[in-house]
Amino acid sequence: MDGQDKLSDHASQDEESYFSDPESHGTFHNPFIESVRPLIELIDSLRLIGIDEDIGLPSIAVVGDQSSGKSSVLEALSGIALPRGSGIVTRCPLELKLRKLKKGRWSGTISYGDHSETFHDPLKVDYLVREAQNKLAGNTVGICNELITLEIFSPEVCDLTLIDLPGITRVPVHGQPADIGEQIKSLILSFISKSATINLVVVPCNIDIATTEALRMAQEVDPEGHRTLAILTKPDLIDRGAETDVLNVVQGKVIPLSKGYIIVRCRGQSDINEKISLDKAMQNEITFFRNHRYFSFLLNEGKASTQCLADKLTKELVDHIKKSLPYLTEQIQTRLLNVQRELKNYEQGPPMEEEMMGPFLSSITMAFCDLVHELSRTGHSKQGNIYASLRPVFMNWDIHLRKTQETFTEKVKEMIEKYNELHRGRELLTFSDFSEYERVVQEHVADLQEPAMGILKEVREIVQNEFKVICDLSFEQYPQLKYIVSNIINDIQSKQETKVEKRIKEFIYMEQLVFTQDKVLQQKLNDSDVPKEVGLDTSDGNLYEYSEDKIFNSKGSALLDARNLTPDKLVLYYTIVYQRLTDYVPMLVTLFMLKAAAKILRHQTMELRIEADVVKLLSEESERGCKRADLKQRLERLMQAQDLISSRL
Repeated sequence: MDGQDKLSDHASQDEESYFSDPESHGTFHNPFIESVRPLIELIDSLRLIGIDEDIGLPSIAVVGDQSSGKSSVLEALSGIALPRGSGIVTRCPLELKLRKLKKGRWSGTISYGDHSETFHDPLKVDYLVREAQNKLAGNTVGICNELITLEIFSPEVCDLTLIDLPGITRVPVHGQPADIGEQIKSLILSFISKSATINLVVVPCNIDIATTEALRMAQEVDPEGHRTLAILTKPDLIDRGAETDVLNVVQGKVIPLSKGYIIVRCRGQSDINEKISLDKAMQNEITFFRNHRYFSFLLNEGKASTQCLADKLTKELVDHIKKSLPYLTEQIQTRLLNVQRELKNYEQGPPMEEEMMGPFLSSITMAFCDLVHELSRTGHSKQGNIYASLRPVFMNWDIHLRKTQETFTEKVKEMIEKYNELHRGRELLTFSDFSEYERVVQEHVADLQEPAMGILKEVREIVQNEFKVICDLSFEQYPQLKYIVSNIINDIQSKQETKVEKRIKEFIYMEQLVFTQDKVLQQKLNDSDVPKEVGLDTSDGNLYEYSEDKIFNSKGSALLDARNLTPDKLVLYYTIVYQRLTDYVPMLVTLFMLKAAAKILRHQTMELRIEADVVKLLSEESERGCKRADLKQRLERLMQAQDLISSRL
């Protein structure tokens, strides 16, 4: 026999002796059997950690129409005066925990939200409950779904937990919302529809039970009446001659309920006005039923009086808990496995402990930096290879430069044809001014600056977008961190673009100097047909036109110094310019916009942890992050519940 069975069997034996012999304990103010109390405390502990958000826990929900006598019943059970008045008095669910003390001073604790307050004056209950409702539901007549917990420790109560729900209303009054009735019904249904809840329905004796909205709602969620217990109140207000009708109700002849009916007579407003104590009211109740012509036998059958109600509720709750424990344990284990499995589908989130957040931030920023480094080193990323995206841009630059060779040739030929008319300065006839040829090159090269800047902007867009893709993937669930790193990327790219613009302008300006080493240009001439046009042999065997270092000597150069050869010679020089520009611009842009930018980005990202608000950086607002946080909370609750049940068995 496992611990759970032992606990249940031991509780069963004790409760049998406790509930079968009313004389053994007198009123419910007598000591309660210690072996039963742990069951109730176990459920309260599970509810305290919030496990009822995942699994329905055994509980007793008290429902009734307005002015049905709910407050009077709860007062009689708890020994305290709860808020009373017209209209909606209970505006928030009130969890009433009654804990019997063997000895000691009366005390109470009220808790809601982040607030918890302990007090020792029973007369403060009314004020504190109203204050709690005002804070949660506002100082109006609205309601709120948030739970208020009121725990009472007293030698004069039984061990019991009840949840008091707002009274059902049909017509809004005194500034209530038009849909107040639907709001209240929705709140009540959220409790009584759970299969683990015992529904305690309070119905006045002096109305037609069939018209009671509270009982109708209970029947709706519990058609067989297996978990519904009805309390009939105000028997002293029954019209003469209607006693038989009430007896038929109590005996289940009108609306059968497997848990049955109990009739009680609690303090009315006149009793309160006359300052009749709760103890005196209970004595008057027993006297009322003993002397009642029709209801006296109900007292002997355990179907009348607050004492019988307390015994019945305790027994029903304990039975309900015992029956629910195996299912509850199974459900916790099943939910635990499901949550663990679902949590695996989500990326690792930030740790809950603040002291662990710094190392976690370092780890995810390091992973980001590794991806950025790999991108700059090999070009690889989840989107593909960035060089595959850059190559077409650089190819277009090369194509543009090649096309400009044709326009350059045309410009030079046009200049030669109209040299004397348009370009000849103070030179003598047949002489040419090199500066005029130089100007053609300079103007043409200057026109390349704008397309070079266009290449720069295209590359910036590609690289910046790739960096941001890595940023989005790395910090998807951390919007604050993603925002900061994204701004860093923008800032770095802007600064690097400014540097590259300056370098390109400098290089274009250098190209306007019109310079290359003699050997470089001569190699171009050697590989062309220009020397042959003037009968110059460029083979190694004829050194007549060369100096000792194989460079054209004065005579060789003179043979080539003809105006008609200028277009071909300048075009050959332009191929040198082309070669320098077609490589230099892509290399310059790649170096600054990708390589250097990646290095700066890694450095600045790693510095984020220095004096950073780590908690803020790791705050999650995304749906995925919220879902993971919710799963983690559920996992923690379920594990606590599992440990709690194991420790109590």
